[in-house]
Amino acid sequence: MALTKEQKQKAINDLKEKFSKYKSMVFIDYSKVKSKDIFGLRKKLKAANCLLKVAKKTLLKIAMAEKKVSFWEEIDKNTPGQLAVVFGFEDEIAPAKIVEQFSRENEDIKILGGIFENAFVKQEKVLAFAKIPSRQELLANLIRSIQAPVSGFVNVLQGNIKGLVYVLSKLKT
Repeated sequence: MALTKEQKQKAINDLKEKFSKYKSMVFIDYSKVKSKDIFGLRKKLKAANCLLKVAKKTLLKIAMAEKKVSFWEEIDKNTPGQLAVVFGFEDEIAPAKIVEQFSRENEDIKILGGIFENAFVKQEKVLAFAKIPSRQELLANLIRSIQAPVSGFVNVLQGNIKGLVYVLSKLKT
């Protein structure tokens, strides 16, 4: 069913609004995916403050041109077929991580590329970004690294006390 001019303009305005807020975007091919799987993906994305938006390429091109996004030709060349855009609003890596994890469960979803730091990146880079640990994981690793010497020192001190108790118990008998 064809969209009316008002519906197209509304979709363009909605896309322009998303372009002004995003920190990263991931382009995916969803053409062979069942709708219940798409709803599952949307639910996971919403929990991470991300949004999946299905848009026609022509409307996407118009919205990007109005927002002065200069790399549409590269996007168009690297994203054949139907296109959905996953916007990340808080965490730059979250859309790539969630979509990559979901694509392992559902082979029909294909990552086509993305926009990170206002530059188009191809599929390989998006997959590389998806493997980067999240901020929370990095902070947990940092805390573990800081805490390791202290806990090691405590274990050494406890070992000496346990040794003393063991020797005293042997002397007692």
